[in-house]
Amino acid sequence: MTDLMEILEFLKNALWGGPLLFLLVGVGVYQTWVLQGLQFRHFFHGLKLLVLGQDKYEPISEHEKNGELSAFQSLMTSLAGAVGTGNITGVAIALSLGGYGALFWMWVIALFGMITAYSEAVLAVRFRQKGENGTVIGGPMQTLLHGLQMKKSALAFAIFCIISSFGIGATIQSNSVAAGLQESFGIAPYWTGLVMAFITACVVLGGVKSIGKAASVLVPFMAISYLGAGILVLMVHVESLIPALLLIVRSAFTGHAAVGGFLGATFVTAIQHGVSIGIFANEAGLGSLAIAASTARTKHAARQGFLAISGVFISTMVICTMTGMVIAVTDVLSQGSQGAQLTGSALTIAAFSQVRPEFGLVVVFGLVFFAFTSVLAWACYGEKTVEFLWGAKPAKIYRYLYTVAVFLGTLIEPHSVWVFANLANGLMAIPNLFSIVRLSSVVKEETQLYLTYLRSRGDKEISKVEVLQN
Repeated sequence: MTDLMEILEFLKNALWGGPLLFLLVGVGVYQTWVLQGLQFRHFFHGLKLLVLGQDKYEPISEHEKNGELSAFQSLMTSLAGAVGTGNITGVAIALSLGGYGALFWMWVIALFGMITAYSEAVLAVRFRQKGENGTVIGGPMQTLLHGLQMKKSALAFAIFCIISSFGIGATIQSNSVAAGLQESFGIAPYWTGLVMAFITACVVLGGVKSIGKAASVLVPFMAISYLGAGILVLMVHVESLIPALLLIVRSAFTGHAAVGGFLGATFVTAIQHGVSIGIFANEAGLGSLAIAASTARTKHAARQGFLAISGVFISTMVICTMTGMVIAVTDVLSQGSQGAQLTGSALTIAAFSQVRPEFGLVVVFGLVFFAFTSVLAWACYGEKTVEFLWGAKPAKIYRYLYTVAVFLGTLIEPHSVWVFANLANGLMAIPNLFSIVRLSSVVKEETQLYLTYLRSRGDKEISKVEVLQN
């Protein structure tokens, strides 16, 4: 068993250590070229859709409601999966290992991740299919099967996604919550597991619609609370904002960092950790957010793609940036030996607590809520892939098994589960990225149709910009 785990860990490190990161960045750059910088030229259109909402922007009649969730609920479900412990713990680890420059490279990868997310969301809506009982099944598995006729790759993606749902979604997240509550409040993991399993069952057993409704409430509530506390910290340290931004940019190209937790941070490590956290923070290219996008009630595939751009922006450019800026302006990494020893969530808690100790509790509850919403999102991803493989009845059985896994996750040692699930998560990305590149012409076609449609409606924003050139 030990030899097997060593092999799996070697494969995981080999996959994530460079090849997959390079592939994810490369696909983002390629799609930016194919779609002529769409994420920059029409960025505000996605925000407008998010703020106005699908129904206010363009109501959908009953016979056009070919999805299970509203466009907003679909986006919040994908954000629930992306906005997790990585936005709090992961950013702090990236800064402690790669220096403040890692934050800059996280921004860069997010800019290209936006168009990757856009592309996979467009393809997910384009190739989604009706399942049993009128449900919608979409995502990279349907794109691979119906867009490229690659049945084996579709099956592989689905299996890797199910494995990831039990690992990254159920057990790892619940284990993180149990560990955090035990450390902060002395609550036994057993009780955390029972409560989490019960709440999960109340939501997950209701199916995807129930998950979407819960995500549309929990994600905005926790994100606003976390950002509100962060803004107050930045206001207290407003004189440090400009110096912190200059340090981030300078460190991105020199590897230079303040004295403290990341002595020895270099240009290469800044890029490596910045790119890594950027990908983990928004999941663009991994294929998971495309499954959520496929459930949306929308007339146009490209419209959900624009919302996916907004999702990457929120998870990375807003929430992750808030974590990084709070750490930077409070300078907790440079405060002697204690600061040097802190990493992960402890580092973020220390940064928020500098203003008021109660702000540290916001981080703790943020970790709990973000982790729980990730549990819900991955339940959606897993259920859809199970339904794709075996139908509606096994999908219902999956809900019960998933709930049990949430409880067991609070009691196990997570390292081996994390290695196995992280490897499966990385393997999900490969067929998904392949489908994006192979079907880039389809993404461009859907984009062209949508932009032309907007111009025909007299949309002021679109009419000022030329549509894609052939």
